[in-house]
Amino acid sequence: METSQIIIQILNGISYGLLLFLLAAGLSLIFGLMNVINLAHGSYYMLGAYLGLVIIRHTGSFFLALGGAALLMSLIGIIMESLFLRSLYKRELDQVLLTFGFAYIFMDIARWLWGGTPRSLPKPLFLDNSINILGEAFPIYRLVMIITGLTIALALWILLEKTRTGIIIRAGVNDKEMVTAMGINIKLYFTGIFALGAFLAAFGGVIGGPIIGTYPGLDFEILVLALAVVVVGGLGTLKGPFWGSILIGFIETFGKAFFPNYALVTIYVAMALILIFKPTGLLGKEESS
Repeated sequence: METSQIIIQILNGISYGLLLFLLAAGLSLIFGLMNVINLAHGSYYMLGAYLGLVIIRHTGSFFLALGGAALLMSLIGIIMESLFLRSLYKRELDQVLLTFGFAYIFMDIARWLWGGTPRSLPKPLFLDNSINILGEAFPIYRLVMIITGLTIALALWILLEKTRTGIIIRAGVNDKEMVTAMGINIKLYFTGIFALGAFLAAFGGVIGGPIIGTYPGLDFEILVLALAVVVVGGLGTLKGPFWGSILIGFIETFGKAFFPNYALVTIYVAMALILIFKPTGLLGKEESS
């Protein structure tokens, strides 16, 4: 493989990794901060892509689809958390069964409304071009995906580490009763985190729509990759899913280039090796005894 092709594959890996980050960041926040196991998280991605497709067909605007689909899915996330999951905190098995059921419901709804044929979202016309990198063509759309992913990662880091909201959320995770005693409605903040996770997943679904498309069953496929990212990166930090996403993106991209028939296997092999030497993930926090 020539140098130019390696550079293109690296950029492809980064763009795919940052797409996974949009999904894994929300999953990690919900799982790592709230201790809620949401197996319907991949459904937010799939339904976000479908809703984005509907909005594009009616408005012709890709950017309206980005915001509209993400907001609609965040509303669904709020309903799920407030009506169904709030009473199941610290009941992991019940969470798994409930969200697993929701995932199948969402899949059937998608198949009923849009059928089983894979669909692809159209790119904005001004992004449907390529740039030349050492004689190789690289899509401008993927470059925008990289910039968007990095911008969102920075915004999330600022939110969680540099704002009062982030301090309250982290304090609520460590001592929910103390934060509540100070007159802060921590339940409202946790609902906001759940809505943010659904928003990011649906946002990623629309952004990934022109590249991956959408179809019933994509929710479970993308959820497996997101779980791999969370396991590899580690819980408890935002840096974990970020670097885990980049690593999985590289493994997936180069795996398909060198071992097309075993690309998914390479991800699980890498995940197993990391867990052998670092059971909490690359940047996961050690649990205090």
